[in-house]
Amino acid sequence: MTSARATGTPTESGGRSLFSRIRPFRSWTIRSRVVLVVVAMLAVLGAVIGTISVVALQSYLMTRLDGQLTSAVARGQSAADRAYGPAPTGPDATRIVNTPGQPVGTFGVVRSGSMLLYPAILGTRPSGSSTDPAAPQVVTIATRDLISMPADGKPRTVDLGSSLGEYRVAGAELINGDSVIIGLPLSEVNATVSQLTLVIALVTLAGLIFAFLIASFVVRLAMRPLARVAGTAQQVAEMPLDRGDVALSVRVPEADTDPHTEVGTVGSALNRMLGHVASALTARQASEQKVRQFVADASHELRTPLASIRGYAELTRRSPHELPADVTRSLGRIESEATRMTSLVEDLLLLARLDEGRELDRDPVDLSMLLIDALSDAHAAGPDHTWSIVLPDEPVEVIGDQPRLHQVVTNLLANARVHTPEGTQVIAELAVDEAADRAIISITDDGPGIPDELRSTLFERFARGDSSRNRATGSTGLGLAIVSAVVDAHGGELTVRSEPGETIFSVSLPLAHPDGEEKP
Repeated sequence: MTSARATGTPTESGGRSLFSRIRPFRSWTIRSRVVLVVVAMLAVLGAVIGTISVVALQSYLMTRLDGQLTSAVARGQSAADRAYGPAPTGPDATRIVNTPGQPVGTFGVVRSGSMLLYPAILGTRPSGSSTDPAAPQVVTIATRDLISMPADGKPRTVDLGSSLGEYRVAGAELINGDSVIIGLPLSEVNATVSQLTLVIALVTLAGLIFAFLIASFVVRLAMRPLARVAGTAQQVAEMPLDRGDVALSVRVPEADTDPHTEVGTVGSALNRMLGHVASALTARQASEQKVRQFVADASHELRTPLASIRGYAELTRRSPHELPADVTRSLGRIESEATRMTSLVEDLLLLARLDEGRELDRDPVDLSMLLIDALSDAHAAGPDHTWSIVLPDEPVEVIGDQPRLHQVVTNLLANARVHTPEGTQVIAELAVDEAADRAIISITDDGPGIPDELRSTLFERFARGDSSRNRATGSTGLGLAIVSAVVDAHGGELTVRSEPGETIFSVSLPLAHPDGEEKP
């Protein structure tokens, strides 16, 4: 059973793989479909014309041959009746085919009852002699078609064997009761029809090749405007339209926007659509700029009153006067919330500045010391977690803004601390990818993982995890958004891979040259 299955598998799988590689017709390009249809129509037309031509010529030649055969039968019948009369043995067929007027290759045989007597064929003259008469040749045949053929004078096609081939034959009754059967060869008719068929096939094939080349050139020339329209659409599709100031100045060329043509209609519609998109993007950019400016201004203005609130609350709480317990508790809450709000304002101000594209500091930063300091702070903030660090033997330096990069690592460690249960192991690792000239910072935890529904919005602003991440303390939802913005501003890459029991945030940053410059 196993061997049978193995025997059939290659054929079946081979057939499936062959057909699977053939694309369906609907997925072909318009150019390919048009060329194929044109060539197929010409092929059908050539086949029909060729078939009609061959059938018409064959019918004409057969009609002419049948006329010659009728005359040959009449001559042979007359010669036999005159020479022998009602002799019981019948006439000799060699004299029948040698009757004056019979064409070369004429076949004759006398049929007496169920016997074929004296079969002969009129041969050609000997080589080099133009005066000698043609010499009939006695031949051997064995065919039941001639024995059973009626002597009604109607032409029929009979195969006389491999030596003679096909003949057009007809029979006539003699006065003694026997029959004479005369035939003319079909070799010339068949050769003429075969030659015509070959010529038509070759001419049709050459015409199809020529038509394919011309159709491909013409269709390709006609499709150039559509290719330019598609190129414009492709160029727009590759533009980053989701953020930043977008100057959507790409348009379909004026020559390809003629509304009287199909391609021109598409090009004109695409240009109108691009105009609407450009207007929408301009309005979106203006709105975003106003929001960013408002957030930046509001954040900047809120810093002073928040500092005042914190200062006065602390001053009041530390005054020498004895305060009621509830007042002291309220002042502590005021300080705590003012501190939390200050942190939120600082985060919003940082994001607004990054959105505006403000330049960050470009100084050498030792990532090894940065990870050690950040992990020490995280250990102090979350003693109920297990913290580990893995560093290379040599210091790793990048060019960037040290406080901002420290904030990236701090936020990632805080994210692992806040959204995982007690006892979770968190590992901060620093590695170097020599092939890509990149420094890789990885923060790994063995917590419950990130739910699938949160991964698409993980780095958006004010995005927060649900209870499945066991959030024990409040968060602004800006931590990972700041991480993404800072990493992007440093020309780095931020990736995340998560499954139950393992979540890894990886930050890739360009390494620095020994002289302190960033590697290309």
